[in-house]
Amino acid sequence: MENERRIPVHVAIIMDGNGRWAKKRGLPRTAGHAQGARTVERILEDADHMGIRFLTVYAFSTENWTRPDSEVKALMNLLRTYMKTSLAKCAKNNVRIRVLGDKTKLDKDLQDAIANLEMETTNNTGIGFQIAINYGSRDEIVRAVRRISENVRKGLIDPEEINENMITNNLDTGGIPAPDLLIRTGGEQRISNFLLWQTAYAELYFCDVAWPDFTKDDLEKAVDAFNGRERRYGGLIS
Repeated sequence: MENERRIPVHVAIIMDGNGRWAKKRGLPRTAGHAQGARTVERILEDADHMGIRFLTVYAFSTENWTRPDSEVKALMNLLRTYMKTSLAKCAKNNVRIRVLGDKTKLDKDLQDAIANLEMETTNNTGIGFQIAINYGSRDEIVRAVRRISENVRKGLIDPEEINENMITNNLDTGGIPAPDLLIRTGGEQRISNFLLWQTAYAELYFCDVAWPDFTKDDLEKAVDAFNGRERRYGGLIS
């Protein structure tokens, strides 16, 4: 079956259901996030073994700052721990990491840890792992437009030169192919301000499994569903 599958080059995941997973078990929401972090590590390895070349996960949105302070602090500490412990794993597994989002709003130590991790893994040639932190797609597009506008103001580009490729290259994902498949766990069926530009032609897959319970089998089901789709990009299949 593996040889017959079309493996998506880039898979993006909205990791939903951590809080509900914890509540169902009488645990604090932070326990759900901790279990979800362990799931990320497993699924990254599974995706790599399947031949997926890029995996992007939605870790913390621009809207998540409105959550209770205790939960925000716990999420930030989880991210700190991941940044500190993942370098050895990335070196062993040849993983290349990029963090998407407005990193200027993060604490300085977390910014430094992200910069170090990105620099140390930049020459790795294995799976590209993108983590969206303080990310919102509308915010990303606004920041891209501002960069392009500044170059227009400086006379570096003419407004007539602005096109889709220029906008794409100025997004946080510049240089990374658009997702072929977007997965959302946890039973909700929304994109929630995630990769709006990039997923214009992605196949969408929603499942009821809470993210902490998501397994390789669930990833394979999503890829099988992807294989059952006809990707027309606005055209017709001959």
